[in-house]
Amino acid sequence: MQVIIHCGAHATEEDLLLKSLLKNAGSLAQQGTCAPGPGRYRSLLKDCMAALKDGTAADEAPEVLWDAILDDSQASRVVLSNPHFFGSPRHALQQQSLYPEAESRLQALQALFPYDQLEIFMALRSPATFLPALFAKSARGTVRKALRGCDPLQLRWSELLQRMRAAAPQMPVTVWCYEDLPLIWGQVLRELAGLEAGAPLKGRLDLLATLMLPAGLERLQSYLDAHPEMTGIHRRRVYAAFLDKFAREEALEEELDFPGWTETLIEEMSDIYEEDLYAIQRIPGVTLIAP
Repeated sequence: MQVIIHCGAHATEEDLLLKSLLKNAGSLAQQGTCAPGPGRYRSLLKDCMAALKDGTAADEAPEVLWDAILDDSQASRVVLSNPHFFGSPRHALQQQSLYPEAESRLQALQALFPYDQLEIFMALRSPATFLPALFAKSARGTVRKALRGCDPLQLRWSELLQRMRAAAPQMPVTVWCYEDLPLIWGQVLRELAGLEAGAPLKGRLDLLATLMLPAGLERLQSYLDAHPEMTGIHRRRVYAAFLDKFAREEALEEELDFPGWTETLIEEMSDIYEEDLYAIQRIPGVTLIAP
């Protein structure tokens, strides 16, 4: 069975992606794909991974897991989504490393699903906006502690992905940029679900609906209905044009108030992120979804 693990990252619309995917649960089931609600597996997987860590996991754990997740239904592809697969926000950063527990979590997933084909799907985000979003609800003391020993200019998603590939080389990894998500939302949903390009899809405008004025979204929907033959490239250009004209200002503004960070530092981090994306495209076994 194909097991798709959507593991965040945090603060990248991960729960909205899951909600959009669940809108298609009925049609996906007809083609053998199961997108169970998170209540069926998030806590259960967390407990099973903890049991593996302390050596108390039972041999029948995989069977018990699938009984709970599938609930007697049959599937050839299952999509499991949880931004905390690699740890909570407070465990997402250790000096120059993002998600330091990623390797051990991947190995635990392999042990829990030994007979299945696992694939990792994950969004990336510029560290310049990722860290402020990650710690948005944390106390200043917690933020300072998390940043202790961290040079933000040394943070690289490519470093995390190389560690992941080394720990689980048989697990393909698909990534995309959070910054591109409004333009590639439908494609990401299709890749997660294993849908072909022309297959019907609900929720393809869910993210744009949070970013655009209602009148603009209505006009966009009318335009799409009148031009059903549009290619993916044409569709993304249309999204960009409507977003440019009808975006809610507050939806696109980001407050980057972070202890000790300057405008110059933020610009440097953004430039390094762009360079890192080129490095990511050269990592064997990693696919980058781009507009």
